[in-house]
Amino acid sequence: MRRGGALGHNDRFAPPVAGLPGAGRSAVLPAVASSKEPNTGSPPADSIALYRRLLGFVKPYAWIFACAILGMVVVAASEAALPAVMKPILDGTFVERDPKWIMLIPVLLIGLFAVRGIATFVGSYCTQYVGSRVVLDLRTRMFDNLVRLPASFYERHASGNLISRLTYDAAQVTTAATDAITIVVKDGVTIIALLCVLLWLDWQLTLIVFAMAPLIAWIVRMVSRRLRAASLGAQRSMGDITHVLQETVENQKVVKVFGGQAFERQRFFDVSNRMRRYTMKQVVAAASNVPIVQMIAAIAVSTVVYIAANRAMQDQTTVGAFISFVTAMLLLTAPLKRLTSINEYLQRGLAAAQTVFEVIDTAPEPDPGTVDAGRLSGEVRFESVGFRYPAADERQPPALEDISFSVAPGETVALVGTSGSGKTTIANLIPRFHAPARGRILFDGRDGASFTLASLRRNIALVSQDVTLFNDTVAANIAYGDMAAAPREAVVAAAMAAGAHEFIERMESGYETVVGENGIRLSGGQRQRLAIARAFLKDAPILVLDEATSALDTESERQVQAALEQLMHGRSTLVIAHRLSTIERADRILVLSGGQVVETGTHRELLARDGAYARLQQLQEG
Repeated sequence: MRRGGALGHNDRFAPPVAGLPGAGRSAVLPAVASSKEPNTGSPPADSIALYRRLLGFVKPYAWIFACAILGMVVVAASEAALPAVMKPILDGTFVERDPKWIMLIPVLLIGLFAVRGIATFVGSYCTQYVGSRVVLDLRTRMFDNLVRLPASFYERHASGNLISRLTYDAAQVTTAATDAITIVVKDGVTIIALLCVLLWLDWQLTLIVFAMAPLIAWIVRMVSRRLRAASLGAQRSMGDITHVLQETVENQKVVKVFGGQAFERQRFFDVSNRMRRYTMKQVVAAASNVPIVQMIAAIAVSTVVYIAANRAMQDQTTVGAFISFVTAMLLLTAPLKRLTSINEYLQRGLAAAQTVFEVIDTAPEPDPGTVDAGRLSGEVRFESVGFRYPAADERQPPALEDISFSVAPGETVALVGTSGSGKTTIANLIPRFHAPARGRILFDGRDGASFTLASLRRNIALVSQDVTLFNDTVAANIAYGDMAAAPREAVVAAAMAAGAHEFIERMESGYETVVGENGIRLSGGQRQRLAIARAFLKDAPILVLDEATSALDTESERQVQAALEQLMHGRSTLVIAHRLSTIERADRILVLSGGQVVETGTHRELLARDGAYARLQQLQEG
């Protein structure tokens, strides 16, 4: 469910229309449309620093994690205890035939496995609890920052990739945050305990086991680098898969009407296949790591067994000692395998942590203001404002250049012009979705930059062409955000003022009817009137109408226009108009071209000048 929205880009820099073939499509999504594997981005961050930061999210649950560690230690100790008791059991029963050991064997085995079972449950439960809490905390931190990020961030990142980071990447972090530690502790303690048993049984043979450690460490280090790079690529590919899937689902009507099924199938196959290739790179690195390490261990074990067997034949060791030593050696292989395999999951988790922290560390929307705007009267004044989009080519002219105009309290000012003239950019600057590169925007004679964002935006209501509704009830969509606590009477009054009450009452559950994703169960006119009701309920002194009726049919436009005129009454209103007939009664009309104001006046005055506005009127009339 998507919450909130922003005014669109200035159309000069808008992406090509979705569904068009050719370079325009691939230019927007090079990593998705291209068949080549994308660059995996920046090199992997320092593993130690990254891991230390990741463990900071485990710290609040330290005592629970300590229980997990304790459980793993007990499990490891119990595993090493088995070969340790093999010697007295075998020597005491089969060699010495001691009745005491015959009675103790069942008690020892039952007690050993009972303790092991309890410790295994405690360790597993506590590990999963901490892991799930870490994922929750990371997702919460990411989402908390996402809702505060500037509009420019969303202009640079595909929504599918952001969704993938919150869902897929955050879940991968648990392998590094908790699972890796518990496995290292459990298997590390197991190996240490087994080595102690081996040293106790025969320290000379045990030295052969230590000889393989440096070679194994070198192999693990070489494999780690390849695993991290492949993991980063896989996570970015998962973001591309989410993005393609989201686009296809949201634009399924365009895909069907324009015959884009084959194109989208190929696009989805390409990104899915890229994900598969990165996965196979991980598999190759991980799969080659384990058998190599196991082969080295097997050579060491075989050598030890051969020497120990010769000693047993020469009566230099007992049967129990020999069986205990071989059992301990064989028990070493499983934890050794898991320890070498954990590197795959560790690198995958660290790669996921790197992408997660990139979102958490992105600077939020700048809010340098310190003054509470309070309730403004509605006066807005642009003073020599210039603006260029951050991603725009420096060789292109700016989106706005030396814009100066004012809106008096209660006045309606309309902005008209061809596509790319700067209308939407002006609308974006008023609620400070972007900050001017030059000049100032004043509200009631005070610089808007001095106000806190929250207090400034409380004075602004927005009704745009692309209405944003949530998969919630009608009442919740009207009383959204700061207005969520509004009484039902106020919600109904706002709906009546917007001309929405009548059709709401005809719905199956009235104001408690769920409207579906982005209001899919409503007509275009009904969605627009709910957006107007939301603006009525907010009762802000400044109103921005961004082509609020351009997507409606004639009858719906007439109904919505009547509601808008009532909403505009007594408010300072900035209207971005596509159809000039909707702004004929505006107090003032600004005609924009190339990011500059080229004409100003009323509808009649501008027609009488026979300039740019008159030419736009002639074009619309046919």
